[in-house]
Amino acid sequence: MTGDGFDVIVIGGGGAGLAAAVTAAEEGASVLLFESERELGGSTQLSAGLFTAAGTSVQAALGIEDTPGRFFQHYMDLNQWLLAPGLISAFCEHAGPTLEWLIGLGVEVPAKVSANAHMPGLCQAGVEDVWRGHVPKDQGYGLVQVLAKAARDRGVEVVLNTRVQRLLTEDGRVCGVVADDLGVRAGAVVVASGGFAHDRELLARYYPAALRAGEDLFVVAAEGSRGDHLRFAEAVGASVAGDGWGLMLPTAYFQRLHHWQSGFPPKSRVYVDASGRRFMDEDASYAVSTGIIEAHGGSVWAVFDERARRSLPPGYAHWDADHVAAEADAGRTVRAATLAGLAAEIGVPGETLEATVRRWNDQLPHGRDDDFQRHRTLANKGSRQNPEPIDEAPFYAARVLPAELVCTHAGLEIDAGAAVLDERGEVIPGLFAAGEAGAGVLGQRYVGGGNAVAGALTMGRIAGRNAATTQR
Repeated sequence: MTGDGFDVIVIGGGGAGLAAAVTAAEEGASVLLFESERELGGSTQLSAGLFTAAGTSVQAALGIEDTPGRFFQHYMDLNQWLLAPGLISAFCEHAGPTLEWLIGLGVEVPAKVSANAHMPGLCQAGVEDVWRGHVPKDQGYGLVQVLAKAARDRGVEVVLNTRVQRLLTEDGRVCGVVADDLGVRAGAVVVASGGFAHDRELLARYYPAALRAGEDLFVVAAEGSRGDHLRFAEAVGASVAGDGWGLMLPTAYFQRLHHWQSGFPPKSRVYVDASGRRFMDEDASYAVSTGIIEAHGGSVWAVFDERARRSLPPGYAHWDADHVAAEADAGRTVRAATLAGLAAEIGVPGETLEATVRRWNDQLPHGRDDDFQRHRTLANKGSRQNPEPIDEAPFYAARVLPAELVCTHAGLEIDAGAAVLDERGEVIPGLFAAGEAGAGVLGQRYVGGGNAVAGALTMGRIAGRNAATTQR
């Protein structure tokens, strides 16, 4: 402990903050963690816990050859090299070791093929050719429970339900925080307070694309995502990176919950734009699907038939046969006796929509998709049955648009060591950041499932280590 304070103070008890706190404690530092909510976990606890990494023991056990260098190349190419190569190289190099560290703490990731983000094992995270999506047992909740136990075991002092008001500075160095109007000193501070998905004013300033969804917008980030890191940035002259970037998932207009609660659309569906033509693989990864939909007007139609509606499994809140029927009865989901009638209702050319569905029926039910290769995506998801034809009246059309706000990417600019940079690009002494609060890892294109969790925990670990050693 430094004088009358702690060696390290961590702001935020989600994945990034817990990783930072545990790692700092492992380095021998005294650690105090403030969490604004009544329990630990943040958005990590609400997630599937998917973790993207390269060169891991799980991959090796499945005979998969992969390297951080290959991961780096894919990551940078997908983001058009708009990210700082040094930072991304550090992330890609340390993501695998961070996963191994988690496994050593007790996180279980079995060495078996997974068909989705909710089946423990290794899955295809995004559009990578080498599978890097590590799905832990018990999802994000399991990750948080393991990290919380590790924090307790290592003597991390945790203060819940306490929101840090501001940073303390002295001679140009961050030297502590103020919480509940009380100042607490520290040798270094790690900001891991999450994003700003629940602050409309900050969304309008730093991620206005999210507000284009209008009344269809819903947020699945933790309630503590209120943008405190951006207020800290302004107070200490920190540079902000990632302005205008974030993750919106395409959903039907009627969804309001994570898909594992809302449910999943029917396999037999075709997406059409304003021209009435199909334009994408309906199961494309959200690493690219949002961008594709935005390039086709931002709002498209999911067209399916009565057989597909009836096939929806019961028990889900929104993609449920009865719920879809109720939406159609209310006139919000379009329903018509013929495809031509449906086309008239949604304002697309009738002959074009009929040709689109006819071509879809000629291919997908027979196990091939010459146009968009969806048969490959379905195989990677473990689908063993081809989609049924779309041919049983009545027909339905539901609006699909980027409306599920998962995370925001604007935050404190950090370097490869998770140190926060000022507006000149120089390190602010004593200040580190990770997760959504530490910007630069999450880019314009979300690389795939597990990008945010891996970024948070990997950079959290780097931040914790460097914060613990910075005063030595």
